Amino acid sequence: MGNKPEKKKRKKLPDPLETTMSLGDHLEELRARLILAILGLVVGTVICLSFGKRIIHFIELPYIKVMEEHSRSKVQTKLKDNKAANPSAYLLDAFTADLLKALGADPNAPAIDPNAIRFAQKIYAETMAKLGDDPNYISAVADEYYSASDRGLTSTGLPDPFIAFMKITLISGLIISSPWVFYQLWMFVGAGLYEHERKYVTTAVPFSTVLFVTGALFFLFFIARLCLRFFLNFGEFIGVTAIWTFDKYISFVTMLMLVFGLAFQTPIAIFVLNKTGLVSIESFKKSRKYVIVAIFFIAAVATPPDVISQIALAIPLYALFEFGILLSWLSIRKEQAQEAAKEEAK
Repeated sequence: MGNKPEKKKRKKLPDPLETTMSLGDHLEELRARLILAILGLVVGTVICLSFGKRIIHFIELPYIKVMEEHSRSKVQTKLKDNKAANPSAYLLDAFTADLLKALGADPNAPAIDPNAIRFAQKIYAETMAKLGDDPNYISAVADEYYSASDRGLTSTGLPDPFIAFMKITLISGLIISSPWVFYQLWMFVGAGLYEHERKYVTTAVPFSTVLFVTGALFFLFFIARLCLRFFLNFGEFIGVTAIWTFDKYISFVTMLMLVFGLAFQTPIAIFVLNKTGLVSIESFKKSRKYVIVAIFFIAAVATPPDVISQIALAIPLYALFEFGILLSWLSIRKEQAQEAAKEEAK
């Protein structure tokens, strides 16, 4: 029998974390990692296309909550001012005045005590005032004063809903594919590090993902309501009625979700810079005043031109800067304690 042909062994690609690469290899590695990251983003986006309407409703939650609170506040204010709030209260006042006037002018009118009429009017006014403080009643009549069209997002251009929908699915796809995207990013970074530094790359991947998602959700559930409430109240203060369009709202929310997600990477960046020996903790501490200026500059560039959004990004960003220093300090203390334990064991 003839000899069987030997199977050709597949060439195993080198692990970028275990090899030393030239500049050309780094560029090739960058191209390959970008392609893989983009493919993961495409897969995530396609998945999000199937849940587009649910994602839109999820992103609209801050807007809906703010508008509901605003509607209840307006109803409560109007109910406390009966004539302005409730046409029936105004009509009752007019009817009472005309009734008392007619009873006094007509000699054939029945004998009705005017005090009884005024007493009934007073009871009605007090009842309306109490209803103005009743949250259940306010919630029940809110829709009487503000229809769904008053609170709903509108669109001024035919392609705007489609463009906004694609933007939502793209950002959502980036969020759900962030573990894969950050893995590719850190693998590329790790290829340029020394062998003893590369162990921090595998640690950075899960933390980067968690911080990115946390930053995006932090803006959506906390900062977005603060910004929307400020814009709405300021518009009313200067006498301008805010009409928020669907595409403008989606652009505002998705852009800042992305900005906050990236900003929340600060602790990981500081930790890696410190552990790789590029920047020491002392250097970070000495540069605080410059960091504060840089943070407010970044916040001003990355957010819309309003003070609330800028401060809402700058404060967490500086807190994350300090958190990154704390993580690095704790890591150094842990390593020193381990080395001391080894010395004692010898």
